Amino acid sequence: MVEVDMDELRGIVDSSASGPLSEEQRNKLLSTLELLVEQIDPEFRNSEKLNKLVKEMLEASNAEPAEKTTEQSPDKKRKGGNGRTPAVKIKGAEVVACSHQDLKRGDPCPGCKSGKVYPKAPEIIIRFKGAPPIQAIKYELERLRCNLCGQTYTAEPPKGVGKEKYDESVSSILGLLIYGGGLPRYRLAGLQGKLGIPLAQSTQWEILDKAAKILKLILKELIRQAAQGEVLHSDDTSRKILNLDRPEEDTRTGVFTSGIFSTPGIGNKAPKIALFFTGTQHSGENLRDVLLHRADELDAPIAMHDAETKNASKLKPANLQAELANCLPHGRRYFIDNFENFPEQCHYVLSELCKVFKNEKQAKDEKMSPEERLAFHQVHSLQVMEDLRTWMQSQLTEKLVEPNGGLGKSINYMLNHWDKLTLFLRKAGAPVDNNLAERGLKKSILHRKNSLFFRNQHGADVGDLYTSIIHTCELNEINPFDYLNTLLRNPKAVEQAPADWMPWNYEVAVSAQAD
Repeated sequence: MVEVDMDELRGIVDSSASGPLSEEQRNKLLSTLELLVEQIDPEFRNSEKLNKLVKEMLEASNAEPAEKTTEQSPDKKRKGGNGRTPAVKIKGAEVVACSHQDLKRGDPCPGCKSGKVYPKAPEIIIRFKGAPPIQAIKYELERLRCNLCGQTYTAEPPKGVGKEKYDESVSSILGLLIYGGGLPRYRLAGLQGKLGIPLAQSTQWEILDKAAKILKLILKELIRQAAQGEVLHSDDTSRKILNLDRPEEDTRTGVFTSGIFSTPGIGNKAPKIALFFTGTQHSGENLRDVLLHRADELDAPIAMHDAETKNASKLKPANLQAELANCLPHGRRYFIDNFENFPEQCHYVLSELCKVFKNEKQAKDEKMSPEERLAFHQVHSLQVMEDLRTWMQSQLTEKLVEPNGGLGKSINYMLNHWDKLTLFLRKAGAPVDNNLAERGLKKSILHRKNSLFFRNQHGADVGDLYTSIIHTCELNEINPFDYLNTLLRNPKAVEQAPADWMPWNYEVAVSAQAD
């Protein structure tokens, strides 16, 4: 039983302000935290708040005692994320050039009367304006009627008005709001109505569906190019389709959205591609379908996904060879979940894995090439992982843990998938985690949380189409609104050569058309 003395705890906290804690003081704090966890609500034990506490405790226990200094190290970098957005990053703003009202280049200086003025970088001021998401212009065309013969004469609309009621930009912004931002059509219809520019849900769908016929050509090319990537991340999440036609022999009951994210490998600057597929197939099956488009002369790619057999078992055909990798943070998560019951053992595992993640961060910060990163991990992470593996095996062989208990299952998970979890120690470019896929799937999850479901498979396909294009643009820092507008205004050119109209090269195609 741990005796909690609040005065003693306050003394430990006060002493931490003047120097590092002793081993006895750290153990006292750890024991108190363990007792606190046992007394709190079980739902809190697996919460983000508890994970944060564990993380802070690990960082504190791993920290090297350092001499107290009065001055901050000049090499310590200030953490980013604060401050105003610089004007250069506001790329979508309309630019209005304002010439000086009195002076021009070469004029005499009004101040000294001797020198001449010359241009320098302009001063930038920015003004933001609000507007409805979708705007409308009402043209009132004057009509004149003869009082004798009844003939009516109507004014011509201004040039550039066009014959279509809805501009291409309407479908672009609808796709961004609904599938890129998670705004349901019902909510958007209500907002537009309040702003005096009503746009019904059914009308929104008709506009999106019409534009999707053009965008499908781009999706096919994205799939083809994604299949050529060096590393393909995949993951899936549950979805709901109300009217789903299933084959009679299909015994599955679930519906999933799979996210497949193709990258050129660590250190390579080639474009990244995001693909989304909603239906009854798991992510492994969708990845298999994508890899069917891979060129035969290419080496086997790296396939990063979770360790579920429903994913790995779908890549077994001989023509779909891939080097399988699993997400190391997934293995770490099991020990986080069991920390309250096995604090000492889990603390050891987490602290060892923390060293590997720190090495990975250093490799990213120093922008190492795949080969340099591999060599770095083999020097600094390989022995850490080997020692951890030996420790885990000894826990089981010496019967120090129950194999079917929480800690035993966590250890067995790591050992059973060890080769895939540690591929980054043997293969250049192999990732440590599946964060790219998990972050990307949040696009689909955001839509699910707000719109709840798709009506049918066609609606899901249209949603996946827009989500794939929009997130691909985001991954490559391309403005998705401008890109969608350009595609929809050049349907014939896109149909003839979709490879020339990818997010990363479409501006070249636009310039070629202008010439």
